[in-house]
Amino acid sequence: MTIEEERPLEETEMAMPEATLDQAPAARVEETTEAPQSTTVAPSPVGETPSDKPTTGIVAEVLQEADDQRHWYVVHCYSGYENKVRHNLEQRIDTMGMKDKIFDVVVPTEEEIEVKEGQRRTVERRVFPGYILVQMVLSEESWYVVRNTPGVTGFVGMGNTPTPLQPQEVAQIMKRMEAEAPKIKVNFKVGQKVRIVDGPFNDFIGTVGEIDAERAKVRVMVSFFGRETPVELDFLQVEKA
Repeated sequence: MTIEEERPLEETEMAMPEATLDQAPAARVEETTEAPQSTTVAPSPVGETPSDKPTTGIVAEVLQEADDQRHWYVVHCYSGYENKVRHNLEQRIDTMGMKDKIFDVVVPTEEEIEVKEGQRRTVERRVFPGYILVQMVLSEESWYVVRNTPGVTGFVGMGNTPTPLQPQEVAQIMKRMEAEAPKIKVNFKVGQKVRIVDGPFNDFIGTVGEIDAERAKVRVMVSFFGRETPVELDFLQVEKA
């Protein structure tokens, strides 16, 4: 097997995200730095699906992939370099002839609406900064190709063996990426001052009294005729003062 010359990545600060549900795909955050002992790893047990309720959609695709020993693994890399690491890995897969072992490389992202200086814009936000997902059949060769990609610092797993994501975890991440309606970024919290940027109370300054994330609503206390008056607004109608 021919191994291409490794190019060192530009020096950068390595930001390690906290191991929370919002910032890491799973609670397993121990990185593996040694190759697995066996050349292949049998697929993890998958819960049986009742025959009278066939699984469809993304979950069905994930369950089908598990049957041929391909799994999704979480790979840690330098934060801010996720797309560059993905590009480097895709090049290595191609030049080293590993397309039959490493099938896909994904940087989980989602669209988000933010209000800045009174202007709404849609931005793409990384769901798990500092992590990428790799779909592969785990072997010593595939492990070596991924682990020695410039910018990669290790697999997420327990001990020396990378731990694959469960099918339900993968399905949840993919659904989050494919969501039709972008999320609204909230950069304020209860008790903070905000400026109303739309509606009859435009340019009023108030204090956040309550945030309803499910309805994307915020209740703001504004001074109106010398009295504190609660006003319910959409997230996009206010910005941090």
